[in-house]
Amino acid sequence: DSVVLFGGKNGVVSRLDGDNGALKWEFKDDSGDVPFQVSSSPTEIYYISLQSALLKGHRIKVTALDPVSGRQSHHYTLNSEGDLSAPESVLFAGANTAAPLIAWADKSMKTLKVNIIGSKQLSTLNIENTSGEEIRSIKVHASNKLNSLPHFLVHYDTDSSSWAEVYHVDLKSGSVSKAYQLPRVQERSVFATSNKDANVYFTRITESEISAVSSASHGILGRWPLKAPLTERALHAVSEVVPRGDAVAVRAAAALESGDWQLIRNGQVEWTRYEALAGAMAASWAEADDQEELAHQLEFEGHESLYGAYVHRVKRHINDLQHLPDWLRALPKRIATSFLADEISNLDSFGVSKPVIVATANGRVFALDSGNQGSVSWSVKAADSWNVKTIVTQPGSATVYVADGSSVTLNVTSGDIMRRTPSTTPVRSVAIINDAPPVTLGIKEDGTPAEQMEGPGFLVTLSGDGRVLGWGAKNNKMPVWEFIPPRGERVLSATSRPSHDPVASIGKVLGNRSVLYKYLTPNLALVTAVGERTASFYLLDGVSGKVLHSSTQQGVHTSQPIASAMSENWFAYSFWGDVNDPSDAKGYQLVISELYESPIPNDRGPLESASNYSSIHGQGIPEPHVISQSFVIPEPISHMAVTQTRQGITSRQLLCTLPASNAIIGIPRHVLDPRRPVGRDATASEAEEGLFKYHPTFDFDGRWYLTHAREVTGIKTVLSSPTLLESTSLVFAFGGDIFATRATPSQAFDILGKSFSKMQLLLTVVALFAGVVVLRPIVQKKQMKMRWGP
Repeated sequence: DSVVLFGGKNGVVSRLDGDNGALKWEFKDDSGDVPFQVSSSPTEIYYISLQSALLKGHRIKVTALDPVSGRQSHHYTLNSEGDLSAPESVLFAGANTAAPLIAWADKSMKTLKVNIIGSKQLSTLNIENTSGEEIRSIKVHASNKLNSLPHFLVHYDTDSSSWAEVYHVDLKSGSVSKAYQLPRVQERSVFATSNKDANVYFTRITESEISAVSSASHGILGRWPLKAPLTERALHAVSEVVPRGDAVAVRAAAALESGDWQLIRNGQVEWTRYEALAGAMAASWAEADDQEELAHQLEFEGHESLYGAYVHRVKRHINDLQHLPDWLRALPKRIATSFLADEISNLDSFGVSKPVIVATANGRVFALDSGNQGSVSWSVKAADSWNVKTIVTQPGSATVYVADGSSVTLNVTSGDIMRRTPSTTPVRSVAIINDAPPVTLGIKEDGTPAEQMEGPGFLVTLSGDGRVLGWGAKNNKMPVWEFIPPRGERVLSATSRPSHDPVASIGKVLGNRSVLYKYLTPNLALVTAVGERTASFYLLDGVSGKVLHSSTQQGVHTSQPIASAMSENWFAYSFWGDVNDPSDAKGYQLVISELYESPIPNDRGPLESASNYSSIHGQGIPEPHVISQSFVIPEPISHMAVTQTRQGITSRQLLCTLPASNAIIGIPRHVLDPRRPVGRDATASEAEEGLFKYHPTFDFDGRWYLTHAREVTGIKTVLSSPTLLESTSLVFAFGGDIFATRATPSQAFDILGKSFSKMQLLLTVVALFAGVVVLRPIVQKKQMKMRWGP
């Protein structure tokens, strides 16, 4: 059975049946005392409460209850009002069923007072503090086993040192005596208690070692230096001590100051669980410094004259000679790896092992190795806590931008903090202008940029009161345009095309070889606004603010997730639609829309004959031809993203987060084509394009689940990044869980398959070479005989 203490205005102690949870009895405390703890001994159950003293402080009241009936048998009060100013002042209560204890210290931290629950006797123990420092914390550790020895340990901490004392309890006399003291160490430590039969063991974990002692004797049973010293102070620990003759083996799990968990076995860290990543607030892919530097060098050469580019390349090659010895030393390993390693896993040189920089709510920054199952390369505490808005990466560095206007720049390789900027103006968000290097602008709560945008371009921001604002260069005082949704609606979100969104073809080739030209512009913004029962989606031109297309959905449950994404010449959104008309569909819906310059194939629309074009004058902006289809999907979508590849040749996938099934799926773009024929089968020409008959219900294929059988919960954002392989896109999701994988929407067409054997190819070439060497003299001799023969 279980004995439970319920708090509130009055304490209630209840005994619940262990089989079905039925209430056997309950004891109600109507005295107005503060309920504190419930404990037990082999014969009685003790309800511990705190009485408010007449002047100040609290007295400890212990009420003994019959375990069978729940009736009060007796109670007593301990004089503690001079020591206890709050319930937190009680250091320990209960736990040890062999000798349950209540312990507290006086306000000066000079004496420790212990009461064996069930008796009125109070033991006063002097605290021997020879460090000269103020004691910051006192913790009491005792076993909770029924047959364990009545021993407990008191742990003392100062700012720079710690020590502990072990006490024994005499159950007959009710006295408490000091058994021995563990030595003082000049570092913080944490203790854990474990049992083996009746024996009690205490495990001590410091920043440099782990040791184990028995409660019965002061001798050290085992001591192991930590092979990887703790980078964070341990706050709590649990341990298991296994005696092996004269020695012991210790396994301990420690909770670190950062919130991470570590399992330590005999001084060896077996694993670390980084719980701080559950509070991830922002993340960004980081490029390798050398690859980015080479890209910048090649870009520089491309803007030079022929002679200047040649001289620059020669200098670059001469400078690269300093790396030649290292390259030669690594060459045998590279050759062996290329032949012996799995072809699919040996892809580091193609950019599939990018690091991911993650900032968490508790002020930490992590670097995760996406090519090594997400292992943590480094972890740095940059602040106590912060509200991170975004992370911007550059070659060799990553900058974390915070809501108070401050920022922290770290080295991507080592995690060293390179630069800090103090807080300035609080910002609602941070805009990133993708120049080289990227330029960031803080956006205030009213949607105003904190600084002027120096270079040419435009900026679209959201304000806290639901306005969409467009800003021009060198002007952060007055917006160029302003979009306000109709009365009764409020702006929920806005999305745009990804910063890296290359287009491989400006048109879609139809089955009859005609072309539908895509409506392509990087200036589009999709704004989502919701009313009481409606959801409206506005497609805006970001330069002029003109509404190019709008769609309003009726009967929308606005408390359900509404997600959207945009790429190339299409956008998608999802929502929960209720029934307004018997012919309407009820359920979660996914809408896909494509934009074209004209509904007529081979026609460029109004721009075909235009001699010039300007986005600034909204009257001259042609509206796109929009084709849409909607589908009823089986569950909600909380977030959308699109896969990204280097050249945009690979077909895209719509990445969707499914909170109901705790999964992430990648829906192939071609199955969401809004030109699918309705009410009929596809013609031969349409089938040649890959079109097939439209069905209003859209089930998620099991092959689309990127997470497979894994469950990922609390996902808030999904990021995609291209690699040097056109077929492969990297995907990283974070929130409650973190998840990373590689997506190949068009299959891995540029990677040799597992069936391809480099070793077999090498042996074939060697065999051919050997055959040529052996047969060449034979052929030459034969030819010579033929020439000299009769």
